[in-house]
Amino acid sequence: MINMTEGNIEGFRVKFVHMNNLIIGITTDIGPRIIYLAHKENPDVNLFGVVPDFSIDTSEGKWRIFGGHRLWVSPEAMPRSYSLDDKPIRIRITDSEVIVEGNPEPHNSIKKRILIRPISDNNSIEVVHEIENIGRWPIKFACWAISVMRRNGFAIVPIKPNPVDEKGLLPDRIIVLWPYTNISDERLILGKNYIFVKQDPNIKDPLKIGVKANPPYVAYWIKGYLFVKKISIESNAEYPDFQSNVEVYTNNLFLELETLGPLREIEPGEVNRHSEIWKVISVGELKPLEEDVTRIENAVNQ
Repeated sequence: MINMTEGNIEGFRVKFVHMNNLIIGITTDIGPRIIYLAHKENPDVNLFGVVPDFSIDTSEGKWRIFGGHRLWVSPEAMPRSYSLDDKPIRIRITDSEVIVEGNPEPHNSIKKRILIRPISDNNSIEVVHEIENIGRWPIKFACWAISVMRRNGFAIVPIKPNPVDEKGLLPDRIIVLWPYTNISDERLILGKNYIFVKQDPNIKDPLKIGVKANPPYVAYWIKGYLFVKKISIESNAEYPDFQSNVEVYTNNLFLELETLGPLREIEPGEVNRHSEIWKVISVGELKPLEEDVTRIENAVNQ
């Protein structure tokens, strides 16, 4: 049986779940949100960023990022993506999982759920994202899993070559840029096998990139720990944002690790699902360098 305790994280009421070697904190009054993630060997280090003051005005009211991990709908659109999630949610526990249920979004004809499950690797859990069509007609969209990370770390995005023809004459990698992204930004480091994105509290300008990741994961290093989000790829599926399945956004307040599932047309009453495997490992000091990441590749891929 999965047990829960109650607590408080920077003013948010939270239910804590100890699952394998990880501690997960789920907000009760907003969401669905996972606002706390730590390894049990260092429970005071929340790898997620908590950002209570960042907000955007929408036609529904003031949307707040809050921080932690959330579930969105892609492609991004205003006001659809920014539907308010500031009301109490429902948390259910079974023998095998924790189910976090959001409130219906009638304007969007959807309802969101996040399911958290233990797996055999003690440093990992599975996080399943579900978006149900509660409307009257089909909707085409992708599940978009976004994790707000604490400041002063850096993201690791794998873009290893994957030739599509024998002689390597055709392109095999995709890097997607947003209009506000400056490719000369010092936070963006392009390597042979990896892209690094640094979070810098002193640089306010936003930066975002998207890729078709190879291997299919994205990671973030902070305070000696590496947080890895692994996903599965459907080879012939359509993905948002020029076939991106991994995206990274940063500004001076936070960095977001984002993964996307395929675009699917979901009938009324049906559910779109997207799964991530979360892994937290202690790696010590790490720099945004190819040789440093190569050194820990085995631990990431286990």
